[in-house]
Amino acid sequence: MTTGTDQPVQVFVRLPHSWCGASLDATVRVAEAAERLGFDGVSVQDHVLASHEVAPCGHAHHGDDRVVMEPLATLAYIAARTSRVRLLTGVLVLPFRHLIWVAKTGATIDVLSNGRLNLGFGVGAPPNRQTDGVQNMGSHADISRRETALFNLPGPRGRLMDEALEALDLLWTRDSASFSGSMIQFEDVDLYPKPVQRPHPPLVIGTSGERVGLRIAARHAQTWNMARATPDEFGKKSALLDAYCREIGRDPAEIERSIQFLPDAMTGDVVARGREFIAAGATHLIFSCPTPYSAAGARSVWDDVVAKLRA
Repeated sequence: MTTGTDQPVQVFVRLPHSWCGASLDATVRVAEAAERLGFDGVSVQDHVLASHEVAPCGHAHHGDDRVVMEPLATLAYIAARTSRVRLLTGVLVLPFRHLIWVAKTGATIDVLSNGRLNLGFGVGAPPNRQTDGVQNMGSHADISRRETALFNLPGPRGRLMDEALEALDLLWTRDSASFSGSMIQFEDVDLYPKPVQRPHPPLVIGTSGERVGLRIAARHAQTWNMARATPDEFGKKSALLDAYCREIGRDPAEIERSIQFLPDAMTGDVVARGREFIAAGATHLIFSCPTPYSAAGARSVWDDVVAKLRA
């Protein structure tokens, strides 16, 4: 299982830190199983709020679907329980967090994990979108509206995201950093510790936005991620990302490509779809565990999907 550049495809598994199956025990067991089995990394999602309408199990199991453990805190804990797997935020809603704390916490987790953090960022789900072409997004839009109402976001999220990513680079790479943007300003910030990974942890930009999001990925991403797409849609967006890279003089090959297999995508012939995504340019595959979550679920993803892809 290799990419078009003959590099091995990286495989991640999502940790059960959210929705009705969320528990400390399951999260640790899946992470330890991922390390033991050979997954390249583990991933966490980000929500401030949740409900049973957006949970993959449809409230079919014991537990509270409103539970989403904070992703950075979760990865800090998992860093202490593992030694090899990459730790991915897939993805963190950057506009919901103060930039300085993101820089500080991200660098600290990179130190605590000895350089294993992949920081994924997105702007969050649009609060007025009712469909993504695949599923009814009404419940997701309701959660997004409620989450957005908790924060006083200063203007367009895309512009805020673009400035934040530029500012993060300065905070992580300069002894003393200053930034003067239209939405973010700070002066003479000497933020320590610096990340173990230099110049900083790999940045994963999660977006399907053709006008703004993919241009942000072209400027800042080490990896581009989509959460939901067909292989054909993924390939078309990937080609557009290539074009945006060329516009700014960046080699498109510098950006790896990842796709998430959300819980409702873990049905049918997942192996065949995985191969189709790889053919469309995917270099990272992020799989969900079946519910109820357990180490056995991670084992089934490995045996039924990953092992066959790597055969």
